[in-house]
Amino acid sequence: MPDFTSINDYSADAKAMLDGPDPHGQAAMLLTESLLHGLVARKVISIPDAIEIVEIAADVKAETAADAEESAAKIQKSLAILNAVARSLASDLDR
Repeated sequence: MPDFTSINDYSADAKAMLDGPDPHGQAAMLLTESLLHGLVARKVISIPDAIEIVEIAADVKAETAADAEESAAKIQKSLAILNAVARSLASDLDR
C-alpha cells in the first residue's frame, strides 16, 4: 500500500475533495439558480419551463461527462446538484 505523504501524491479527484467545494462553481450555481427563480417570479418563464431547463442541463452533463471520461463520482455530484436545483424550483409549485 502506498504511503501518501503529500497532497501531490493524490489523484485530481482526491485533491478536489480535500480542497473543498470550488468557489467558482458555487458562485455559478448560486447565480444560475437565482436567475431561474427570478425569471419565474417575474413570470418570464414558468416553473415547469425552468425545471425543464435544469433537466436538459442534467442530460447534457450526463452525455458530455461520459465522452470526457469523467469519474462516476464527479458525474453523480454534478447531477445531484442539478437535481437539487430542480427540487428547489418544484417546491415553488406548491406556493
